[in-house]
Amino acid sequence: MTKLFNGPKNSITDIDGFLVGNAHDDTLKSGVTVLTRSTSFRASVSILGGAPGTKETDLLSPDKVVENIDGIVLAGGSAFGLDASSGVMDCLRIQNRGFDTGAIKVPIVPSAILFDLKNGGLKDWKINPYRDLGRKAFLNNSDNFELGSVGAGCGATTSVVKGGLGTNSIFYGNRIKVGAIVAVNSVGSPFFPGTNILYSDFYGEKKECMERPPMTALINSTKLLTGEATTLGIVCTNLNFNKNDLNRIATSAHSGIARAIEPSHTPFDGDIIFSATSGTQPIVSKDKDLMLVCQLSALCVTQAVGSAIKAARKKKGDQLSCWADLKT
Repeated sequence: MTKLFNGPKNSITDIDGFLVGNAHDDTLKSGVTVLTRSTSFRASVSILGGAPGTKETDLLSPDKVVENIDGIVLAGGSAFGLDASSGVMDCLRIQNRGFDTGAIKVPIVPSAILFDLKNGGLKDWKINPYRDLGRKAFLNNSDNFELGSVGAGCGATTSVVKGGLGTNSIFYGNRIKVGAIVAVNSVGSPFFPGTNILYSDFYGEKKECMERPPMTALINSTKLLTGEATTLGIVCTNLNFNKNDLNRIATSAHSGIARAIEPSHTPFDGDIIFSATSGTQPIVSKDKDLMLVCQLSALCVTQAVGSAIKAARKKKGDQLSCWADLKT
């Protein structure tokens, strides 16, 4: 039986060549996370939330002419955060990267945002700060990056505790690699109702005596605020799938959100998952490989949600507690 195990960093950057950069402002209580590589890469997206905020995601549809992109941006700030991709484009333009039009190369940077405008941070800016945060996040790209209350997860919340930025990777033997990164800012809760036990822990490492906890209710409390939530994610693999396959992987990966957060994909979430490939590993059996990567992507997203909640840390002005504080 082929062995499943976490990558060396248990991170999306375990997938060949992918890098992540974060930038945030603790006074603003918001930030930006950027995924990129040294070369362009193929990607797609699936949007299941009822209140998404996006830029350039139409290009990721299988029928669109653009084959490769140069980066993906996850940002706070609601619609203001969409300007973060402009800062990333500035950096890529300097590197002469992008879609070649013949006259100039245009960097292709799809983006998605979450709502963190009511989290207690100062929002009285005169100039939109997200372009600069996008630029800083891109320049911070590395195969090592912080988790928790950083980047796009800086001011993220759930219905009961702080959200945050999390990651995970799973390898299937020596051939198949899958990784995920998520910014958790959900309408729903990551806990079994009435407890501080994470749903995601039931999809992690084998543990003894992992029994479903007693619950005081069948459903969780929620943030009933229109458009004021969203869980954003990216899943990456090394298998050389086309855009159509990547679209299916992104859709399947949404199961990972549903396992880890209840409720999810609500009218008031903007839940979005991008999928991408390094293209560095050939496909052996299309049907089997695609099925497996769909499964692993969902599992990675679930575990990444758990890592985001666990890594969140208390900061000045927070309106919610952290999971780590509940345990002490």
